Amino acid sequence: MARIVVVGGGLGGMAAAARLAKLGHEVALLEASHRIGGAIAPVERDGHVWDAGPASTLLPAALRDLFRKSGRPLEKELGADLEPLPVLREHRFADRTSVRLPGGSRAEQMAAFDELGAGLGAKWTEHVDVYGPVWDVLRRHYVEEPWDPRGKGTVPKELNGLFDIRETLYKRLRHAFRDERLALVAGHPAIAEGHDLRNVPSWVGVTSFLEQRFGGWRVPGGMGRIATLLGGRLETRGVQVRTRVEVEDLVVRDGRVAAVRTSDGDADADVVVVAIDPRRLPALAPYVERTMPAIPPVVAHVGLTGELPDLPHELVIHEEPLLTVRTGGIAPEGGAAWTIHGRGKIAEDLLDALARHRIDIRENVVTRVDLSPRDQVEQWRGSPMGVLWQGRGTVRRRIGPGTPITGVYAAGAHTAPGAGVPFVTQSAALVAQLVGPA
Repeated sequence: MARIVVVGGGLGGMAAAARLAKLGHEVALLEASHRIGGAIAPVERDGHVWDAGPASTLLPAALRDLFRKSGRPLEKELGADLEPLPVLREHRFADRTSVRLPGGSRAEQMAAFDELGAGLGAKWTEHVDVYGPVWDVLRRHYVEEPWDPRGKGTVPKELNGLFDIRETLYKRLRHAFRDERLALVAGHPAIAEGHDLRNVPSWVGVTSFLEQRFGGWRVPGGMGRIATLLGGRLETRGVQVRTRVEVEDLVVRDGRVAAVRTSDGDADADVVVVAIDPRRLPALAPYVERTMPAIPPVVAHVGLTGELPDLPHELVIHEEPLLTVRTGGIAPEGGAAWTIHGRGKIAEDLLDALARHRIDIRENVVTRVDLSPRDQVEQWRGSPMGVLWQGRGTVRRRIGPGTPITGVYAAGAHTAPGAGVPFVTQSAALVAQLVGPA
């Protein structure tokens, strides 16, 4: 039985701790803030509850596998099934046209884009179909199996070939679509995470395929319930959770980790799982010095009352600045809880910008929480958006699930296979594969 210390109490850290404890290891989790949960913990004020990070997830199998492999199945813990989203989001464009993007159906997506113009549905599905083989390679060799970018001769040829593609997503979309609206929809997932499409490899567009094939799913009661349930799972598995502990560095002796240096002293460890931005730890920083964090959006969580516009689960307004409105928060009876994200050139209050698009809720606000990108990075000790794409080489500059230091593993948004609920969750599964049972 190994003594394992997990650094960071976000989704990646909690998932890794739960899996490793189930495998029979002695696990302690160290979190710098006052509570665990990270970006999936909710924001609460005046009876309103908002999802701090993602409000839904792709690939629900990742969450289901986590709960099944560490204890009771997810649906039994929730007391309900995950809720499929018939419409992933509505996209509104500068020409005042719009499309509601269905999830989980090729035929429904084709029909939705045909409403924008004859033949556009076929162009969209032709583009998405290209990513079927891409997902097959990623799933088999990157998402479900540990991958070592430094391992000579061990990386499958087809994965190497994928990662060596020089084409950017920007070029791919400009080539695939004459209609800019389709390019805006296809590029949105990467832009929403803070990336410039001119620096994003074209294979990252696989998200469009995942949305079409698997759809989007919402957790009843919000993503914060996952944080609560995982907290209970850690307690059940005997994980020692310590909050308000600042981790300063790793103690490495003869190339192998020996302890975690904290504000409270050294914590001895046979294995360490780093589930925070590895740039924050001097021992790992040299290995990721060529990476940068993707910057979160400007965020306004608002509690509302009175008569409100009827909006879908998520609305994206493709103008400057780019605005995203999420409507699924929890509010007192008769109220509503919305979250507005802003990206681009933001020269005014987000609600003023929203009012210019005939969604004026300024007089309906009863409470509000504003968060700048810096606020979020400081609160979570790193960006929940993970690593910024800076060209095709970025994928090889990330670490995880293994690291160059023996006994040190990495999970979370800043590691392989990347940001987002399913991939962060899966990063913990990859770490558990490498560590193995006690």
